[in-house]
Amino acid sequence: MKKTFLCLLTAFVLWTAAVCAVDVQPVGPMDSMVGFAGLNQWFHGLTGVHMGLYILTDWLSLLPVGLGFGFAGLGLCQWIRRRKLGLVDGDILALGGFYLAVLAAYLLFEELAVNYRPVLINGVLEASYPSSTTVLVLCVGLTALWQLNRRIRRKTLRRWVCASLLVYTIAMVLGRLVSGVHWLSDIVGGVLIGGGLVSGYGWVCSRSRHG
Repeated sequence: MKKTFLCLLTAFVLWTAAVCAVDVQPVGPMDSMVGFAGLNQWFHGLTGVHMGLYILTDWLSLLPVGLGFGFAGLGLCQWIRRRKLGLVDGDILALGGFYLAVLAAYLLFEELAVNYRPVLINGVLEASYPSSTTVLVLCVGLTALWQLNRRIRRKTLRRWVCASLLVYTIAMVLGRLVSGVHWLSDIVGGVLIGGGLVSGYGWVCSRSRHG
């Protein structure tokens, strides 16, 4: 997990640097500058813009938010029942720190605004790199998959829940990709940092189990 975490984090840093430096042209709305302009324009031309899919994936992104609150509630219940924060399951405590790291990454790139969307949303030019919905569904979906696979005891139920969650996560990333509200480079960046953060969580949990 450590090697995967470091590789994905390094790949994200290098990809972000490339987005800021390679083929940067004013091809976005309001002449906003876009890295990998040729590649991004080509892919955007293939997909077009599907605002219905954008709205649908926006609403469906409430599921990982609900899952996050659910695991936070589980940690709170353990804390109250066991009367000591240190007695809360280590993977749940790590999950809380992980969620804070995801939030910090989101706030950072809202301020940096590496790229802007290829379309205006309600007449507003919004930051789009990396795709925050992609990061959210990967980070919460994949860590929830790991948690539920450990905590659901009934084998059949566990398989159905985990399979459904995996399909949802993949469908959300693909839906965001083809909706046309992000550049291709935004989705790639979201997958790299999302995968890196999840690998980091897995590494922390594996260390706590062996420590």
